[in-house]
Amino acid sequence: MAEIIGVTFKEGGKVYYFAAGRGNYEVGKGVIVETARGTEYATVVIPRTEMEDAGLKLPLKPVIRIATQRDEETHRKNAEKRVTAMQTVREKIEKHKLDMKLIDCEFAFDGSKAVFYYSSPQRVDFRELVKELSSTFHMRIELRQVGIRDEIKLMGGIAPCGRECCCASCMPDIKKVSIKMAKNQGLSLNPVKISGLCGRLMCCLGYENDYYADACKRVPKLGTEVGTPDGKGLVVNVDMLKMQARVRIEDKQKDSVSFRDYPVEALKFHRPKPEKEEKEDGAEDLKEIEDGGND
Repeated sequence: MAEIIGVTFKEGGKVYYFAAGRGNYEVGKGVIVETARGTEYATVVIPRTEMEDAGLKLPLKPVIRIATQRDEETHRKNAEKRVTAMQTVREKIEKHKLDMKLIDCEFAFDGSKAVFYYSSPQRVDFRELVKELSSTFHMRIELRQVGIRDEIKLMGGIAPCGRECCCASCMPDIKKVSIKMAKNQGLSLNPVKISGLCGRLMCCLGYENDYYADACKRVPKLGTEVGTPDGKGLVVNVDMLKMQARVRIEDKQKDSVSFRDYPVEALKFHRPKPEKEEKEDGAEDLKEIEDGGND
């Protein structure tokens, strides 16, 4: 067991663990920590607690100190420089006529480096841009290209559900999702309905996937012939939350058709075979269903 605290470097970002030491670390309090990128300012999100060694990458680095008033002022000034710095970089990008979209920037706590994140459909030769930015900001400059999902994570936005994008608010790590997750839940395969602002499959498809993946193995597929207490029929609808199926039963002698709901346990049918795993988070999958997907 180890005494740790959890911190984040950005709101809604990934949680990192540091050795607790002897300080009183309250949630929301600023601390100064040593990272691979140097000294950084972080915010406590998990107070002092004990964690099994198996879930940690040992040895943990200690917290240098609780942020002082001077540290807080330095952090505030770095945040204030962000807006003007991004405007300057956008002007330089336009000047050099580079095909790149500036997404975000951050300054090292000690003022030794600035990192600018951008997206681009292709590789960009930004050597001249870096030289000009170095002379403008008088510090080391890094340009990092990010993918479309990382772009939305950095920029944020309102998702189709009306809430802030999960990746930017409550999901420290971007999870892999696949078309199979939408199929498991019986969702429409219309790309407009199951894709997020990034144009890729919505991250929230994976939230309840474990339940639906298990339920799919225990319920009959639509159109399957099943045995019921009232005779054989065809499955026309399945409710995986209630674990029941609606069956169409045709009585040829009375020339009548009835629809009845049965618990899955009361039905006799061949269990579906496991499907082959599909590609994860593929733009190709979305493109494929644009032509043949359901509305």
